[in-house]
Amino acid sequence: MAYIPPHMRHTKDPQRPSPVPEMIVPKFNRKLSLGSSKHNADISGKIVYADPAIHRWFICGLDNDSSTPSVRFVEFSDDPVEHKKSTTINLARDNDKLCGNTPRSPWESIAENVWPDVLSACNIVKNEMEEKPTMVARFGHHLFRESDILSLENAKEGQVAESALSPLRRCFYTGVPPTYMGKIVNEVVPKIGVGFVENKDIYHVKVELNSVRHMVADMLCVHKNLDLRLALCSKSTLSALSDDEMDSIRILINSAIPDPEVKGGLRWPMGKSYSGDYTIVGVWHNEFKSYKSPSLKLKVRNVDRFIFKTGTGEATIEINLKLRRLVSEIQDGEIDIDSIYNGFKDNLRLIWDHFLSWES
Repeated sequence: MAYIPPHMRHTKDPQRPSPVPEMIVPKFNRKLSLGSSKHNADISGKIVYADPAIHRWFICGLDNDSSTPSVRFVEFSDDPVEHKKSTTINLARDNDKLCGNTPRSPWESIAENVWPDVLSACNIVKNEMEEKPTMVARFGHHLFRESDILSLENAKEGQVAESALSPLRRCFYTGVPPTYMGKIVNEVVPKIGVGFVENKDIYHVKVELNSVRHMVADMLCVHKNLDLRLALCSKSTLSALSDDEMDSIRILINSAIPDPEVKGGLRWPMGKSYSGDYTIVGVWHNEFKSYKSPSLKLKVRNVDRFIFKTGTGEATIEINLKLRRLVSEIQDGEIDIDSIYNGFKDNLRLIWDHFLSWES
C-alpha cells in the first residue's frame, strides 16, 4: 500500500461537502494577531492565556434531593452508536458552595459562581487593552484520562469529594454530532429570536496566535448531553509590521493551493510553506452560518483543522454562542450591575434549556 502523508489523509463525511473557492483573496491590515510577552501559550501555540487569567471548574445540576449524588463517565468515541464502557462515581458533598447543590435553579447557581470572575476579568481587560473582549459560550465534553477516573472509582467507601475531580487533567472537546447541529438550526434558532446573517466558507492560515483567554469557567453538567464553557476572549495585536514582513505573509497566502483532498483544505508546494521569518504552522477550513439578535450571536460551523507541527488534524461540528452586550454593558458603566446580572442569568437559563441536550 502506498504511503499517504498525514495532511493527505482526509475522511469524507457525506453530511459536510468540501467546496473550495476558485480564488483565495488575502486580506491584511496593520493589526495581525501575533501575541505579546504578556500571553502564555502551550507548545502547540493553540491556547493563549492572558497574564493573569482566571480559570474555574465546577459541577452543575446535581439533584438537590439526592443524599448520594453521582456522576456517570462514559468512554469517549466519535461513533454515536458504538457501545461504550461507563463508570459511575458517587460523590460526597463538599463544604464549598457548588453549582446545583442548593434549591436555586442551575442557571442561577452558575451565575452566582461565575459572576465575580466575569466582573474581575472585564475590569482587568478594560485597564490593559484597547480592544473589547467578547464573552462566548461553547458546548462540548470534558474529557478525562481513564486511569484517573478508575482510580476515583476505587476510592474508599465508594465516595469521593466533588473537589477531587477539579485537579484531574482534562480537556474541553467542542465537537458535537450532526443531530445536535440540526436541532440548533431547526428548533432553537426560531425559539431564541436570532435571525440569519450570513453563510461563509473561509480559510484561516495560522501564521499567528489565537485569541487570548482572560477568563474560563468550565462546568460539568450532570444529566445533560453536553458540558458548558464560558470564556472571555480578546484578540492580541501586533502593529507596525514592516513592508518586508507584509510581503512575506502575502507570499505565503498566494502560494496556497486549494485542495479538498487534504486536511484543512489547503496545501503548499515544496519549499513554499515558509517565507522570511514566517512559517505556516496550521490551517483551518471553516464553513459556517451565523445568526444574531441584539443580545446574542450564534455561529454553527463545520471546521476542518490541520496542524503542521504535529502532523495532526480533525474535522468537527462546533456551536458557539456569543453574549454580545455583556462586556460592553459592564465596561461602559451606564447600566446598573444588578440589571446586567439579571440579564446574564437570563442568558444562562436560555443556554441551560436549549443548548446542553441534543434531544428535542
